Amino acid sequence: MNWISEVVRPKIKTLFKRETPDNLWIKCPETGQVVFHKDVEANQWVIPGSNHHMRISATQRLQLMFDGATWLDVALPEVAVDPLKFRDEKRYIDRLKDARTKTGQQDAFKVGFGRVAELPMTIAVQDFGFMGGSLGMAAGEAFIKGAETALDKKTPYVLFAGSGGARMQEGILSLMQMPRTTVAIRRLRDAKLPYIVVLTNPTTGGVTASYAMLGDVHLAEPGALIGFAGPRVIEQTIREKLPDGFQRSEYLKDHGMVDAVVHRHDLKETVARLSRLFTKAPAVSPVARPVPVNAEITAAAAE
Repeated sequence: MNWISEVVRPKIKTLFKRETPDNLWIKCPETGQVVFHKDVEANQWVIPGSNHHMRISATQRLQLMFDGATWLDVALPEVAVDPLKFRDEKRYIDRLKDARTKTGQQDAFKVGFGRVAELPMTIAVQDFGFMGGSLGMAAGEAFIKGAETALDKKTPYVLFAGSGGARMQEGILSLMQMPRTTVAIRRLRDAKLPYIVVLTNPTTGGVTASYAMLGDVHLAEPGALIGFAGPRVIEQTIREKLPDGFQRSEYLKDHGMVDAVVHRHDLKETVARLSRLFTKAPAVSPVARPVPVNAEITAAAAE
């Protein structure tokens, strides 16, 4: 036995072996470009070359929006778990457990209260990572709680919508959240508090058919899929080829469904500026003043 080749060499290789993390690189879904994970994270989860906006969690969204990445989590109401005892290939209660383990959240919504560019604000975020951000009883109660918080604190209410639609495992109980959330928005309007919606990729189904399209201003991230039914379903129904970019945020802006398409880097300052316009709040001090947003956003707010 050659102890140098059989014993010493393997030990040396083990000693100098470096473990490579699984998430060291990220591949762009649009172009196939491979980018260093840390570069994408530093760029607010936007692929530097293609400008593709990746999906981010609710916590990451709140960190990007609130000053100093600090806020107060709004306690959300508890609801009945699996009221219909639903089961398909898997029990609904088991799907909930898996989603909670994966995301660290109780359901698809996270609501925070804090300051955005020095302005008090209530922000609700739908996390697509939790069962596709689907709208169920817990999500409906969370949205309403966010609206009530905005009413109590007298702040603007900002929603980051991202959902595949209603949660089929809750049936009619899920669909009932559509009119309930609409009533909450009416209360905000009666109190003359701004309700700003930011549409992220994707926003579809019953969410689009209710509170996601009832904002005072509708912003959208670049390339976001926004609609009720998916493009494939529409093509099969009407038996026609849809235009290029159909249901994407840029297409919807050109056709009047979205007020402005805003890059993720500009969302915080855009939302803050719109909120100040609506609430007639004083401008921030010159030292802390954010970079001005383009005139298109201001014009959309004025209308």
